[in-house]
Amino acid sequence: MAWLDEPDLIKRRRQSLADTHVAQLECWREGLLADGRPVPHFDPADGGIDARLLLLLETPGPGPERTRFVSRDNPSGTARNLRRYLDEAGIDRSDCVLWNTVPWIMHPPGARNRTVRKAEIDAGLATLPGLLALLPKLKVCLLAGRVATKAGQLVSAYDASIKIIPMPHPSPANVCTSPQVGDRLRAAFSETAALLDQS
Repeated sequence: MAWLDEPDLIKRRRQSLADTHVAQLECWREGLLADGRPVPHFDPADGGIDARLLLLLETPGPGPERTRFVSRDNPSGTARNLRRYLDEAGIDRSDCVLWNTVPWIMHPPGARNRTVRKAEIDAGLATLPGLLALLPKLKVCLLAGRVATKAGQLVSAYDASIKIIPMPHPSPANVCTSPQVGDRLRAAFSETAALLDQS
């Protein structure tokens, strides 16, 4: 599988945004653009509205403006880690949709990552019920990192049957801090795979 820094692959992904499984999600995403802040696209290579797993990250990171999908195929260390752990756990791509707790791109082009503010987190959390309503098959919600973990109570209040699994953020800087981080990530993905197998 190639990475989303290849113009032809990016073009094909963009052409797939109108596909049935992702069109409703993209329509919802466009509603988040009302105040002018950019929001990355859902990845049409994933499960879209048929997903049983929502993998919720924190915020879109700084990166090439032309890429801008929430995807395991992004040319970033976090995406490479995500792809590795998902593949190791045997989680089918069609079962998964990736999104960010704070969906808006907060970094001007070329700027470094910064700590997300409380008001930004609160605004992002307020959008999540609309996303959950578009995922009728959802069984598991993986919350990656401190910011995403704040969504657990909201997801449980929306549907108590959805299994909430918190895990460390899979950024390279985080994974490299301790072997225990990788172990916790593998455990979270393994538990998720088991739950999807049971459902």
